[in-house]
Amino acid sequence: MKFKKTKIAAMTLAGVVACGALAGCSLTTRDTSRDLSQVIAEVDISKSDKFAAGGEFAEYADVITRSDVLKRELVAGYADYGATYVSSYGYTAEAAYDLIKNNLVNRQIYLQYARAYFLKNGATVKDKEGGETKVNYTKEGFNAAIAGKEGDEREIAAIAYFLSEEEQAHAEYELKVTVNSALDSREHEVIEGIHTHQHEDETSTSSSRTTPTGVDAENEDYYDPAYKVYTGSNSLSDCGSYEAQDESTPASRKAAYRAFLAGLDSYGLIRKGENTSDLTALSYYSLERKNMYEAELLEKLNDAFEANAESGITEDWIKTEKLEKTLKVQKASFSVANSEDLDTALDGVSDSNFVLYAPEGYGYVINILLPFSAAQARELKDAPADMDDPKGNKFLKRASLLQSLTAIDQRSAWFKADYAFEASEEDHAYGTESTKYLFFENNLKKSSPAEGTAQAHYNELKNYLGRYAYNGTVSIKEKEGDEDEKEYSFRPNRITIDDFIEEMTGYLSSEGLTLTGGYASNRYYDLSLDEIYETDETVDYSKFLYYRGKIEQLADFDPNKIFQKGSKENLAFSIINELSFAYNTDTAGLNSYLGYAVSPNTTDFVKEFEYAAQEAVRMGPGSVTIAPSDYGWHIMYCTFAYGKDTTEPYTFDWSQRFEEGTFSNLYFEAIKADNFSKYSEDMQQKIVNTYNNETCVTVYTKRYSDRYEV
Repeated sequence: MKFKKTKIAAMTLAGVVACGALAGCSLTTRDTSRDLSQVIAEVDISKSDKFAAGGEFAEYADVITRSDVLKRELVAGYADYGATYVSSYGYTAEAAYDLIKNNLVNRQIYLQYARAYFLKNGATVKDKEGGETKVNYTKEGFNAAIAGKEGDEREIAAIAYFLSEEEQAHAEYELKVTVNSALDSREHEVIEGIHTHQHEDETSTSSSRTTPTGVDAENEDYYDPAYKVYTGSNSLSDCGSYEAQDESTPASRKAAYRAFLAGLDSYGLIRKGENTSDLTALSYYSLERKNMYEAELLEKLNDAFEANAESGITEDWIKTEKLEKTLKVQKASFSVANSEDLDTALDGVSDSNFVLYAPEGYGYVINILLPFSAAQARELKDAPADMDDPKGNKFLKRASLLQSLTAIDQRSAWFKADYAFEASEEDHAYGTESTKYLFFENNLKKSSPAEGTAQAHYNELKNYLGRYAYNGTVSIKEKEGDEDEKEYSFRPNRITIDDFIEEMTGYLSSEGLTLTGGYASNRYYDLSLDEIYETDETVDYSKFLYYRGKIEQLADFDPNKIFQKGSKENLAFSIINELSFAYNTDTAGLNSYLGYAVSPNTTDFVKEFEYAAQEAVRMGPGSVTIAPSDYGWHIMYCTFAYGKDTTEPYTFDWSQRFEEGTFSNLYFEAIKADNFSKYSEDMQQKIVNTYNNETCVTVYTKRYSDRYEV
């Protein structure tokens, strides 16, 4: 658990003002600016025995000053989340406001505690180059930082003293991003109001497509020093990395800014005589800035607690108290034949949930389904069963339909969502000559730190290589009457199962991986019923195996490296995963951790699928099998397997605990997170128990009890 970065107070007001979330609360008619400015709680932890003579923080008592919780913060908190507790969880308004009040009070307690904590213990801070330095804080330095300052600026300076230049810059960036987001919401309403028509011609059967987890996810430590709030009066090109939304104009942005200011004024957040042409000069902006600095300080305290928790983790403790004990329990439970516990555990595997032991024959496969067309599916459904097969199998008819089954690249919707970009030569795109469109430029090309910065803007996509170009031709032109809107025309290349095998083999080969295999049956389409059915009329599902192959470089597959970027294990996984996003119509399999969990026992999967999946697992990681079902073609790729010599596949290496993606790293991070969660919860509860009492906190319930009827 972390100290929440949610800005419960003024920071929440940015969103509230943008969306008009308090309209139903009659705020503008019942509450005056003076009413909203009422203090509903006072917090001063220096009154505690901990700050008295002989106490833990005695020498820092004069650094702690009283904090006031305002009614506007309480009301904003109700709009942000309190109303949901009332409508969805059965809270009364009184109980919801009491919850919000406690959150606000505890936040101030944590902030005051952070000052004392860092004065006593110092902190480790990161510099521009990503290095770490130990910093000590003193009362003399603190007093010098706030000297000559008044009001919000004094409070901001008091917090800023404990933040590095990087942390302050990050807080400023986060504030501007939040304000721009609020203005974006207002501007969207303005733009929608301008357009009275709907673009019915833009809808299609491929209007959406699942994207890989983490698309456009920003690095939480990133900041852009050149980033500015865009109001329409300033130049968009002067706002750093801010990107205006589609159809934005200076006029629509100015209209949004005016509406935003009107919202601030209605909440009493603009003082008489303030220059509203400069957002950063408003008292409202100072209030937001203080809240953001506070959030940064709480995050810093959170990091300090995390470091404390991590310092107690040793190699011996992980191996003996965690790994060995967990392995012993799993072996006892999972060795049972047809273990339901094992099946459940395999389905729940993740970066923080590990199956350290499983008998031979268990594993995972990615399933790429190339489906029958709707017409083919109807034709198969209407066909008579083979030899009056009581199970309704129509193998011969299905085989004839499979010969003409073609698939297409499913990613055309990603163009409409502005994820596509035209690849340059250095992108090393693999695909057709007629088009070289790739996807997710932010993650693929902006996930490394720019020159002179320590942090990349976006995170890398995990397990997705990103070099397989859209398989088809694309025409793009400006939409008639709207130069900012693009109109796409697609002609996807239709591919057979043999074409897919060629695409898969070629893409792997382009990255140095060799898929060696062949057709399990050169006469699959000519199989007779006598070859498919046994004498007892059971089906020999091995006859349906169309293709069997394995990536040569994974003959010595290392299960400890499946998620380690740059390893051959992860490279193969990332390529197959990308092909799945391109062609797979089994959307339940997209963004799965390792794919479908496969058991060597009888399963609920359709039998052709079951046999091909089990065969891939028997062959081991890096294996490919292809088989049909009544849904179409299934391409199975074994991502992971518990084999004859690998029922205990993992090895924990203390020296690799910081090598991202290795099992040792993932296991260490999972243990650390669990350890930290308990430590953090204990520390937060200890702080609250020590300081949230009548000695340190005074609450004025009558000043906000009128809200109970809202």
